[in-house]
Amino acid sequence: MRVAVEILTGTLFYIQVSNDATVADLKKEIEAQQKLPRDRLILFLSNKRRHLINEEGDGATVVDCGVQDGSHIYLFFGPVDHHDESTDHLVFTWPHSFLEQA
Repeated sequence: MRVAVEILTGTLFYIQVSNDATVADLKKEIEAQQKLPRDRLILFLSNKRRHLINEEGDGATVVDCGVQDGSHIYLFFGPVDHHDESTDHLVFTWPHSFLEQA
């Protein structure tokens, strides 16, 4: 299947993965094609329920996460891991332009 991936800087690219690919496989493809660190990738699926793909875990298949051929995925980056014992949590708010597309 072919999916569109968009970084919120406006960069749009396409990734080809098999129907039985896992979230980890998708991240590996993004890393290989775009030279982005897969351990920092946060993926949101843009569909009717707009959800975090990473919630399912890297071992889940992309199909189980709702990804289909032609899906549009928004890519965010998690903070750099400094291996500290911080209890900070990451919170996202959708940009207005993203919400208006719904």
